[in-house]
Amino acid sequence: MEKREFTASLVAGGCAGMCVDLTLFPLDTIKTRLQSQQGFTKAGGFRGIYAGVPSAAIGSFPNAAAFFVTYESTKSALGAHGALSAPHMAPVTHMLGASLGEVIPFSLVQFPLWEYLKTQWSRRQGHTLYSWQAAVCGAFAGGIAAFVTTPLDVAKTRIMLAKAGTSTASGNIPLVLLDVWKTRGLTGLFSGTIPRVTSISLGGFIFLGAYEKVRRTLL
Repeated sequence: MEKREFTASLVAGGCAGMCVDLTLFPLDTIKTRLQSQQGFTKAGGFRGIYAGVPSAAIGSFPNAAAFFVTYESTKSALGAHGALSAPHMAPVTHMLGASLGEVIPFSLVQFPLWEYLKTQWSRRQGHTLYSWQAAVCGAFAGGIAAFVTTPLDVAKTRIMLAKAGTSTASGNIPLVLLDVWKTRGLTGLFSGTIPRVTSISLGGFIFLGAYEKVRRTLL
């Protein structure tokens, strides 16, 4: 990756991270409270949903910047030559880049899907997508990834909010998912789906749209 591309990815990623956190932090708070074992009301309800927004936005700049630099660098390195440079291997490159940038299942689903949607739309219209079109692809990719990974998010929330010494606090994700399934069924596993999908779809639109816009402007 050239220095100019590195700088563009760094700045664009940081700006995108701040934009999405400033906009959608309250929805994430609501989603977390919906997934709490205590129940939404006891977990805080709608009280203080904007608390911590400034610090979250500031903290997101270096995290998002580091993610996109890693993602773009991996794409550049793996796609430049060798077996992974073939068009049909692009999803593998995108998955590896997303995994190295952020080791969670969500990015593993979102980013290959985002790149695929951009590629298909670009082919159909015969030219590179505009930033708003890349943002739309980001919204769809984010929404789908949010839905399929909701059970894992429920388990993470339960573990984070569990009292010390309990079986849930041990961090055994399969055990937590099994417990949710036994007590609340499929509804429990997908609790908070609507605000999660809504938040992440909007987040995908803002995050990836802002990233594309700023990066193209700098390049």
